[in-house]
Amino acid sequence: MSSTLAIKGIREGLLITLGGSTWAEALEEMLAHIDSKGDFFLGARIAVRLGEHQPGAAELAELRGRLAKRGLTLWAVLTDAPAVLAAAQSLALATALPSPPAGSDAPLDSAMTGTGAVLVESTLHSGNRVQYAGHVVILGDVNPGAEIVAGGHVIVWGTLRGTVHAGADGDEHALVCALDLSPMQLRIAGHAATSLPRRGSPQPEVVRLRQGNLVAEVWKPGGREPK
Repeated sequence: MSSTLAIKGIREGLLITLGGSTWAEALEEMLAHIDSKGDFFLGARIAVRLGEHQPGAAELAELRGRLAKRGLTLWAVLTDAPAVLAAAQSLALATALPSPPAGSDAPLDSAMTGTGAVLVESTLHSGNRVQYAGHVVILGDVNPGAEIVAGGHVIVWGTLRGTVHAGADGDEHALVCALDLSPMQLRIAGHAATSLPRRGSPQPEVVRLRQGNLVAEVWKPGGREPK
């Protein structure tokens, strides 16, 4: 069994797929990863895909307790093992992700994948902080003294003058986009810039990582370039 876990944003919070050759190893690997991110996941709702692991009710209760101590909520366990399903249900844990609401639009083509995002419909003022494991979209300005920390992209439909960290979980393909890009500090993954050169009057721009450098370019329709 793979020793690598996977974490992605979903509509209901975070979905963690366990690796590890044993339950104890998988549990410690997951908790060590969460601990390494400080408060980045604080407050998140967690669904865990168990794979081949088959913990009992006591082990699931321990998992829920250890996540709770870190400020996370275990709400779902995904497995095909009947005994584990019964154990999860005895702890009032969900055993499936919710279906899309009735009457919703047709699902996206299977080739189109996405990550959870949070939408903030207001200007961020000094002292405001938005932190989310997926993408962050701001409909408003980000003033000096405000901060955004995102596991994915950051999109500001306004002026960005505060501090922003995209790809905070190590994603070097994350982007930062703004209608007017003048950040106090900008980071993508482990790369930082305290200032970006302005070319003429304000215009929509996107910042991406190119060969270890943060590069600002005109933000054009059509999405990101292929990798």
